[in-house]
Amino acid sequence: MERTTVRPGPRTAVVWQVLRRELDRAPDGGLTILDVGGGTGGFAVPLAEAGHRVTVVDASPDALAALNRRAAEAGVAPRVRAVQGDGDALTGLVTPGSVDLVLCHAVLEVVDDPRGVVTAIAAALRPGGAASVLVASRAAAVLARATGGNLAAAAALLADPDGRTGPRDTLRRRYDADGAADLLRDAGLAIEDVHGVRVLADLVPAAAADADPRTLLDLELAAATRPPYRDIAAQLHLLARRPADPV
Repeated sequence: MERTTVRPGPRTAVVWQVLRRELDRAPDGGLTILDVGGGTGGFAVPLAEAGHRVTVVDASPDALAALNRRAAEAGVAPRVRAVQGDGDALTGLVTPGSVDLVLCHAVLEVVDDPRGVVTAIAAALRPGGAASVLVASRAAAVLARATGGNLAAAAALLADPDGRTGPRDTLRRRYDADGAADLLRDAGLAIEDVHGVRVLADLVPAAAADADPRTLLDLELAAATRPPYRDIAAQLHLLARRPADPV
């Protein structure tokens, strides 16, 4: 199986590092991958270039049109399928037990029913299949608002059960690592890894990041698994697996 040649920066390196380990498990024919909310194909196209078959479900027809153009330009259109729909309708869009790997990145913060979406993801996975889930971090949002001088918003976000600043917040909810893990476990998935994403990448001055990108990347990867650094990352990444059927 051909390996993906994408070279991510520090903002996505942790996610790709985890995904590469999963992709290394792929059979010769590649994996069947579902990208929920995958938009224009930032993950889907590199995965298709590596020989995998990817279905992208997204509510935006414009994003899916861009995905199709991008896949065609990369020469992988036969391995990329675009399906219009949102995460809350996932159950009716995917055949149960048909997917080896699900990507659900920046989706659970905005859907009506995150538990329903996670249940649908678990049902879509084959036994032994994995889900890559990326969610917004409550701790990072509190710190960002406090250090930016918006103390009222920080206090509201800290106190709100869903981690929101109020009705005008663009996200419906934010998570901590335990809450996100519990959501996946309740759907019958086993948590294998929890990482912080953008632990330092959003904090380092641009001049320093541009001057020494390798050191920033190494720092990001080193901090990603270590509390408390992991827990103040802008996003939390969880890899969860549907248990294999008993022999």
